[in-house]
Amino acid sequence: EEEEEEEEEEEEGVRITPQLLKASTGEFALDSILLLRLRGRGIAHLGCLGDCANLEWLDLSGNAIAQLGPLAALKALTVLNLARNRVASLEPLGACQNLQSLNVAGNRVSSLQQLRCLTGLRRLESLRLRDPLARLENPLCAAAPAYRAALADMFPGLKALDGERLSGRGSELYQLCRDLDSSLGRGGGGGTGGTEPPRAAQPWVEAGFWEARPPRRSSIMEEAYKQFGEVVQECRELSRRADDTIAQAERALSSRPDPNSFVF
Repeated sequence: EEEEEEEEEEEEGVRITPQLLKASTGEFALDSILLLRLRGRGIAHLGCLGDCANLEWLDLSGNAIAQLGPLAALKALTVLNLARNRVASLEPLGACQNLQSLNVAGNRVSSLQQLRCLTGLRRLESLRLRDPLARLENPLCAAAPAYRAALADMFPGLKALDGERLSGRGSELYQLCRDLDSSLGRGGGGGTGGTEPPRAAQPWVEAGFWEARPPRRSSIMEEAYKQFGEVVQECRELSRRADDTIAQAERALSSRPDPNSFVF
């Protein structure tokens, strides 16, 4: 029944087409698109998105997407935002070998087993299943409160989970803050006699703080270097012509019988 509902949702929603992609990016060829933001477009079917073979940065948050099949073709993808969709299966993402940052907060992931398909992603550093500021989470977050520790073991290369550092610079501070929150929660309200429930801990940084920035367009840098090289070559050619002209003028002056005559 759930599959039938998802199929109906896809039929009713927007489908990604070449026309939509070209209108959104201004690119004539789909394989020229490196960065794509399709946030809140009512998209339910990814359509031809798999034809964007060189896509590196993709934002599909706030749509009605349930099936991720076309994303398996995006081998260059490094940053993917799928927050606030209807995704339950992440299986196609296992083929995105260069994926470094993944946001699936506010979807339908209900078990750790559904995340095992991502364990082969050696470059995955940031994973978000829950976003307290946006009030987004997956069923897994409520069903398995200890999911964070399990994911840290499942993904030893992970540096950030749900916006908090797991390893690297700053991770010790986050652990200290969690310890303080836990101790304050158990200590019970001080002078109030513990009648007031502890307030929920708020994130220490704003949403999106740890999300990777869009990658630089290397093609633009290459074109800049190319144009710079052409300018340098043109300057050298102009310098050579100037030297030849000066040499010719000097020879013409030295060959005249009257050195006081400057008439050419």
